[in-house]
Amino acid sequence: MLQFDRFTLANGLRVLVHEDHTSPMVAMNILYDVGARDEDPHRTGFAHLFEHLMFGGSVNIPEYDEPLQMAGGENNAYTTNDITNYYIQLPAKNVETAFWLESDRMLSLAFSEKSLDVQRKVVSEEFKEHYINKPYGDAWEHLRALAYKKHPYQWMTIGKDLKQIEEAQLEDVKAFFFQHYRPVNAIMCLAGHITTEEAKTLTEKWFGEIPSGTPYKRELPVEPAQTEARTMTVEADVPLDGLYKAWHMSGRLSEPYYASDLITEILGNGFASRLYQRLVKEKQLFSNLNCYHTGSLDPGLLVIEGKIVEGKTLEEADAAIEAELELLKAEGVTAGELDKAKNKIEAMIEFEDMSLLSRANNIAFYELLGDADRINHEWERYQAVTAETLQQTARDIFRKENSNTLFYKKKAK
Repeated sequence: MLQFDRFTLANGLRVLVHEDHTSPMVAMNILYDVGARDEDPHRTGFAHLFEHLMFGGSVNIPEYDEPLQMAGGENNAYTTNDITNYYIQLPAKNVETAFWLESDRMLSLAFSEKSLDVQRKVVSEEFKEHYINKPYGDAWEHLRALAYKKHPYQWMTIGKDLKQIEEAQLEDVKAFFFQHYRPVNAIMCLAGHITTEEAKTLTEKWFGEIPSGTPYKRELPVEPAQTEARTMTVEADVPLDGLYKAWHMSGRLSEPYYASDLITEILGNGFASRLYQRLVKEKQLFSNLNCYHTGSLDPGLLVIEGKIVEGKTLEEADAAIEAELELLKAEGVTAGELDKAKNKIEAMIEFEDMSLLSRANNIAFYELLGDADRINHEWERYQAVTAETLQQTARDIFRKENSNTLFYKKKAK
């Protein structure tokens, strides 16, 4: 069980403290309740752009990394369709440096045309490198657009159009910052060699006077239930044909989420999984094959993707996957398969809890889900999944009318 204390500042900043005095380090995680799903459809990619802008200097600190490195710290950040997360780890004796750095950029970034121009170019290069010039790089752009017609999950975290990043204006960027990157929209977790009293004193000192901001009311369009199978074919200069299949599944807070997670373990996570053993090893249809889900807070996608062996066809590969799914729906899983999948999940949960950074990150995330104490009961939710509930979840998900299939074809020479 992970122990923690919590308190909230007058400006709305939620703070959780997980004391661990076995290490001389402290991890600070600040999670902002904003992701790509909160963007204007005509101005996408802003949450990810801010991940870069937040390291470009703030009102009183022109260089973020320099003082942190001098204090013996390290940092990073990531953006998803649901959240933006920043984290620091440094020696406990220098922990106030983290409070100073993070509070100043929460107070206000050093907005300038120069900073925006630099980060705009960085993100544009990232977009080109990973999504335009890379083989199969645009597969998820097509798959999201195929699966989602209303919900903002229809675009990628980096944005749906490079042009929207290139044309981002300083005033738009400022407005996005002051709407979302406020204390009332943030959760901070401190883990490591720090007491709750120390945390309270430092948090009040550095964050207490930052204006709270206006609580963000999320009103996203609901994705209607899919009523017919969708397919799409694209051709590109790639070495092998690729097959991408996606089905809508329940969101992160629903009970079927846990059965869905176990389904992905059994079907396609690792060399011992069903799909790998049967379609890669035995039938030699795929050179690689994976099954996973997006883990989204709102209803997400369960995905199977793989590259087709030279000489085999996309149609053969698609039919083989469908046959495996029909078998799962008809016969379910064995007790051994279910136990093995649960054991892997349990090991993963325990491994995640080993590092301070992971604990700080996870406690903040579960607080966002509604209550940080959920982290101590996740394993119980997986344990509660039976072979029968897993089979029923598979039947609910793998319906033909719920499927989205992207045939990614190698261009004929």
